[in-house]
Amino acid sequence: PTLGITPEHTTILPFTQMIADLPENYERHLDAFQFIRDVPVDWDNTKILAAEPGNYILTARKAKPDWYVGAITDEKSRNLPLDLSFLEPGKTYEAVIYRDASNADWDTNPEAYVIEKKTVTRQQN
Repeated sequence: PTLGITPEHTTILPFTQMIADLPENYERHLDAFQFIRDVPVDWDNTKILAAEPGNYILTARKAKPDWYVGAITDEKSRNLPLDLSFLEPGKTYEAVIYRDASNADWDTNPEAYVIEKKTVTRQQN
């Protein structure tokens, strides 16, 4: 799979446990806020999958036995290949994906997001 990241909507990195606004502003988006509740604070392993300092980073982190993958970019939209070879061979994972909606825009529609689930394996590169 390829991970598409855009600057239109703030990408929530799965390793930054912070709320960038007042908690009451998240009440309209409790489904997305569940992400904050679920992400661990202690990590067993960290892998930088792709990066260009000052421009973007794609990182995977493991907290037994789960992996969390996140990316963030500068003002330039980009597609990054997502190499899942760090996953355990022969194991199937359920990915819960938080991403910008196709109509997201940093200025006119900053809260447009999609939450979807997908089955992935190590071989899906």
